[in-house]
Amino acid sequence: MDEEKLIKSANYVRTELPVRIAHRLMDLQALPYVVVTQEGVARVYELYWSAFEKFRRYPQVTTLEENEAFCKFLESVLDEHAPVIPSLSLGLSLSSPHLSPDSLDAFMRRMLVSRISRRVLAEHHLALSKSLGTNSLNHPEDPHVGIIYTALNLRHSIDKCVALLHGRPHDIVDEIGESVPNRGWPEVIVDGHVDTKFSYIREHLEYIIFELLKNAMTATGLNHRSSSNLPPIRATIVVGENDVGVRISDQGGGLSSARIKSPSDLFSFSHIRNATRMDDTRLGALRSASSRGVKATVAEQIRPWRTEQSNVNSNDKDPERDDGIAPHPKIGLGLPMSNIFTTYFGGTLELVSLDGWGTDVYLHLPKLGTNLEGIEL
Repeated sequence: MDEEKLIKSANYVRTELPVRIAHRLMDLQALPYVVVTQEGVARVYELYWSAFEKFRRYPQVTTLEENEAFCKFLESVLDEHAPVIPSLSLGLSLSSPHLSPDSLDAFMRRMLVSRISRRVLAEHHLALSKSLGTNSLNHPEDPHVGIIYTALNLRHSIDKCVALLHGRPHDIVDEIGESVPNRGWPEVIVDGHVDTKFSYIREHLEYIIFELLKNAMTATGLNHRSSSNLPPIRATIVVGENDVGVRISDQGGGLSSARIKSPSDLFSFSHIRNATRMDDTRLGALRSASSRGVKATVAEQIRPWRTEQSNVNSNDKDPERDDGIAPHPKIGLGLPMSNIFTTYFGGTLELVSLDGWGTDVYLHLPKLGTNLEGIEL
């Protein structure tokens, strides 16, 4: 990466982002009035309009000094838009009675895919700017260009997610709110093509793996609450010519529930397909998350766990915990966002429930360079 290419990248981002934001503003304007005025949706509209105006008026970048200022501007906009995911989910959950499930899910998909595409553009340029003058491809362990890792070790990413999840507090509660005894977390056995390396955005991959393993561990703990030992979870890696597959198998009892008709309904934002969308606790958690923002990363999920552990070690009180606010309330976005991240570059995520036994999750990701972004302008 040299100066000329970096300046070209900055101006591409500067001109492309307002175009993508404008299309989403048009989508918001096409919603029924009762929807766009809902709590959360109106806030997102204001954030998008403000960002559009800022980018529209931003001058051309011609020097490295101007690019540095542009990067600070990008970071500030990214931070401002942290509430978008929970705010949209809150507003569309409240609007669910006014939209058909297909219309609601199609709208949310367009909004979230577009959001990912904008963050990829912005974060890739920020990463390129930071690496100016260095050859990150020569990094011995993690060769990368911007945010794209060209030899991402899938086994290492799985092991990293397992280690983070094993280090979290044991706070499983069942369907009626009772705590499950702490028996630790189940072991994760990784087999198959364990030396697989491929090009991908590491943050996307690890978010997906983290969420799938977190759900598998929680379900296993709940299903075997009276057992002295927890059965292991198995993650099998398979590499093909143009894609990479991961199967995660648990013995968590399956996904059978009176509140969903099929496992794929867990990806839906409609209360007709997923009745938990209208639960008071879920809506309250989304309101709380909207106030602090959600970027859909692994780092933001483990931060509260580490803070909680630090407070325990230092005997400091947590004011949010004292006020009855859980450190990481369930907001119901893990699986839907994992599905959006998966399909962004043309991958697939399938949940197969063996009710009474467990769940098999099949994740297929293309090797970057074989698929285009799945965005709709």
